[in-house]
Parts: sequence; C-alpha cells; structure tokens
Amino acid sequence: MKNEQIIFNNLIENLNGELRRILSNIPVDYQGKIEEIRLRRGRPLMISYDGKDYLVSKGGEISSDMTKAFILADNHIQSSFQIISNYSPYAYLEEISRGYITIRGGHRVGIGGRVIYGNRGIENIGNISSLNIRIAREVLGVSNKLIPHLIDRTGYFINTLIISPPQCGKTTLLRDIIRNLSDGHYHKQGYKISVIDERSELAGMYNGLAQNQIGIRTDVLDACLKSDGIIMAIRSLSPDIIAVDEIGGERDIDAINEALRAGIRLIATIHGDDLREVRGKPSMRALFQDKIFGRYIILDRSKGVGSIRDILDGSGNSIGFKEV
Repeated sequence: MKNEQIIFNNLIENLNGELRRILSNIPVDYQGKIEEIRLRRGRPLMISYDGKDYLVSKGGEISSDMTKAFILADNHIQSSFQIISNYSPYAYLEEISRGYITIRGGHRVGIGGRVIYGNRGIENIGNISSLNIRIAREVLGVSNKLIPHLIDRTGYFINTLIISPPQCGKTTLLRDIIRNLSDGHYHKQGYKISVIDERSELAGMYNGLAQNQIGIRTDVLDACLKSDGIIMAIRSLSPDIIAVDEIGGERDIDAINEALRAGIRLIATIHGDDLREVRGKPSMRALFQDKIFGRYIILDRSKGVGSIRDILDGSGNSIGFKEV
C-alpha cells in the first residue's frame, strides 16, 4: 500500500493546489484503488474504481451525496492543465491533437474541450473543459503462469489475441507478457519485441524513457498509428514479436498480415466479450479465416479486474487453464 500511496501522491502533484489538498485527504485505503480522477468544469470532483464512480467532498470524503460534492471551477481545470503541460501547452501540441498528454509515471491525461481543425486535421484542443486522469499501475507477475501456455515445444511464441471488455485489465496483462517475453524469464534467450504504442499506454514513454517495465529487448514506437508502426518495425527493428493494443481497423489488419508474411509473431488485444463476438467483426474475418491466432485469452471481472475466464486454442477449444 505504501508504494500505491507514493504513486498517488506523485500523481496529484500535477494538479491545482486546492485539488491536491482535497485529494490528499482521501482515505489511504481508497488511494490505492483509484483508476481515474475526473475533472469537469462546473461539475463534481469524481474518482472511479472497480467500474464505479464516486463523488469527493471538499474534505476528501468519498460520497454519493451530490450536496457534499466539491464542484470544480474553471481555474481548477486551467491551472491543472498548465501544470500538466509544464506551462508550455504548445510543446505538447502533437499529443494534445490526439486528445491526451502522458505525464511522468506513465499516467495519461485525457482532454475535453473545443476541437480545433487545421490543414492537417485536428491540430489543438482549446477552451479546456475537462481532464480525465487515468492512473497507470503496473502489476508485475500477472502473466507468469500464462507464459508457458503461449510458447510451443520448439520455443516459438504462439500468436495470441487477448479479448476483453473495457477496463478489465487487458493492457496491464499485455504489458506484463511483453516484459516476461523480452526479459527471457521463460525462454532463455528472450525475444526481441517491437511495441507499437499508439495511445502511449503500454510503455508510458516520458521524454524518451519508458515509465513502465517492458523488458530489456523491447523497442517502442510511441504515439504511432498501429498500421504505420507495424510496417516501420518490419523494415527497421527486426522483431521476433510485434505487440499492439486494441486492433480492429482494416489498415491494422493489412499491416498485421505483412508482419506475418515476414515471419514475425504477434500479440494483440481487442475489445469484446468473447471469441464469438470478435469473430463477427467484419475487419477480423480475414485473420480468422487464415487461422492466425493459436491462443485466445478471455478476460472479465468475475474475480476482479484482470480475471482470466479461459484460454482457448486456435480452434476455440479451452486448453484447461485454471487461474489460482
């Protein structure tokens, strides 16, 4: 819990002074659970954990009573945004145009406001009206028992797809699988891995340094479209495995096929409740027809975030994995 407190205290240093004081008064037991902090102009200060939203009072109490909630003013949003952008928003225009800023620790701050278009598409977000702070927490070791089921007898990684509804821990699990495979904990030479981190969530790059543990043989293409990054990795990084989060677009699938033709293995995630739902996605049909994946990891929240409901083989049959 002490480590969780340190993460939380470091995070709230990025906020307006009054908000820091309020949030620091939240009971310690809650601080380690918080997944998001929501700041919306003229609305209550809110936190979320375990899939539910909670209001925060001026004294830091957790409540569902609107009359006790602390209401955010414009200065709370604007001053926090200035701190988050190191008082130089223009230095972060590229990230802001994608809707977020990644801060020290790998935490991601989503931005709501007036979207400004230019010749290159979205160029900025003005009149900032809301900030969504997603707290990045590594859970090291969550993939330890999985890895032996993802490597065949000859030492080759089996193409793997993680299927998960939103906020069920798929990114956390993918990150830890990458770390294990890259460091060679279950394969004595380890694998060279290229991470295409389109949303800056896997590595959590900050000033060119990964804030999360992603392994010693891992290269990162940060804030790069998956379709572009996969091709770049094929041409220049010579990976054994390419790792991507949330595939789905047709360009993603075309790039994945290029990687597979080059003999590169793949681990990816996709939103969905089960294999049947994912198979029904039009963009995924080609991958299923070609029987690309040899493993499907199905996540849910049945035993908390990151619960592994089942692991299936390439034909959709359970391999009998039991989560302890």
